[in-house]
Amino acid sequence: MQEFPNITLEQPIQESIQSLFDVALSIEGGWGYRQTEATKIISVQKEMPLPQLQHMLITMRSHLEMNITRTEEERYSAINANEKSREKIEKNTKVFDKVTYTVTAIKEDLYHAFIKEYKAGYDDQSLDLTAHFQKRKEATLTREVIYYFEVSAVL
Repeated sequence: MQEFPNITLEQPIQESIQSLFDVALSIEGGWGYRQTEATKIISVQKEMPLPQLQHMLITMRSHLEMNITRTEEERYSAINANEKSREKIEKNTKVFDKVTYTVTAIKEDLYHAFIKEYKAGYDDQSLDLTAHFQKRKEATLTREVIYYFEVSAVL
């Protein structure tokens, strides 16, 4: 299975997110690979549920791991994260969410070929949708990853 190195911080996480994704978040800490590197959520916008913010963060981390930091030949696209399980951990005065996600993606060059095939075949009605989506399924990489969030401030 393809390995993806952990993202290392060269600047605070909120600055990395601001510069790469143009989003200002009230967070600090690490990228959540271990409890000691948890992303500390300081506040959540009132219209955004906590799990939605957490999903946004795993999506950003996955794009960094699987696309942004990779060479052109190694990049993945169609990156999606779905929550699989969640565990609340209390340690001293802190509360953590340990969230397991299933992350799926397709190699970027294959993904673009699938899109091209789909558009061409859909336009002239020649596309075998069943075969097309079976090939996409077979080309999809599936990973199970854990993300630690410190949520003490937002409970």
